Amino acid sequence: MLNVVIPIAFFMISAALLLNLWRLLIGPSLPDRILALDTMYINAIALLVLYGIYQQGEFYFEAALLIAVMGFVGTVVLSKYLLRGDIIE
Repeated sequence: MLNVVIPIAFFMISAALLLNLWRLLIGPSLPDRILALDTMYINAIALLVLYGIYQQGEFYFEAALLIAVMGFVGTVVLSKYLLRGDIIE
């Protein structure tokens, strides 16, 4: 059962990643682009976790944690820059 579900989920998350890339490239405003980038981080984490389940490897879960931390920090920095125009006060 898992051999059927994982490729389907992998395809659906990859499609969502491509749609987020489209929103990132032609987003009408900067907050839309920041939100698309944040969603791309989440989709990348989901892809890594699915691949880790498929391969039964622990390395992929550690990589997903690193991407989660970097995605959070990147979103905070971009949001702060958007609000204040400066990152470091």
